[in-house]
Amino acid sequence: MIHFNFETKFVLNDQNGISNWLERVIDQEGFKTGEINYIFCDDVFLHRLNVEFLSHDTFTDIISFDYSVGKIIHGDVFISVERVEENAKLFKVNFQEELNRVIVHGILHYCGHKDKSKFESKAMRSKEDFYLKQLASFS
Repeated sequence: MIHFNFETKFVLNDQNGISNWLERVIDQEGFKTGEINYIFCDDVFLHRLNVEFLSHDTFTDIISFDYSVGKIIHGDVFISVERVEENAKLFKVNFQEELNRVIVHGILHYCGHKDKSKFESKAMRSKEDFYLKQLASFS
């Protein structure tokens, strides 16, 4: 089951639709949906987690903690709404598109996709685009 939590005033629109989309992504990737928590927060909140748990003194848009067991996806996905807003401006896309990209990005990590190398980043972006198109036709 996918849950959405808020540590900021932000509220995610169409939570049921997003949840259904993510469950389809997980299924198409060959996994099962377990307990997944999305926590929407601000830069300060996420920066604190980044320093405390990853020893990275930088701002980021997403941090995911993977608790998956075998093919059952479990995890906590923290998203800085402020960082997503900034990145949307930087990449010249609307906020909702960038937010959806970040949301599915966390799930793709749980499904084994990496983005450390240039090759992996390109493959991850391709997967994100594929699933974003599905969401557009799903909505």
